[in-house]
Amino acid sequence: MTRSWEEPETNNTTKTHTMSIIPMLAEIQGNIHVAMAAIGAGLGIGILGSKAAEATGRNPGAATPILVIAIILAALAEGVFILSAFAVK
Repeated sequence: MTRSWEEPETNNTTKTHTMSIIPMLAEIQGNIHVAMAAIGAGLGIGILGSKAAEATGRNPGAATPILVIAIILAALAEGVFILSAFAVK
């Protein structure tokens, strides 16, 4: 039995298992990164759409410029997700 301040006994199987876990954890980290980017892009586009609809409701005459700006910003938000998805692999 080892105490917390003592170095534990090691054998080759422990080192082998540890070395095989590290790439798996790196892969999970990359997948979490892409999932967070997707959630952020989805929330951003949702908020953008609700605010664009609200602005159009307040000033119907400005519907075309609001739509153009909303489409451009939605494309930029989606582009960030696409870049992060391809940067991982």
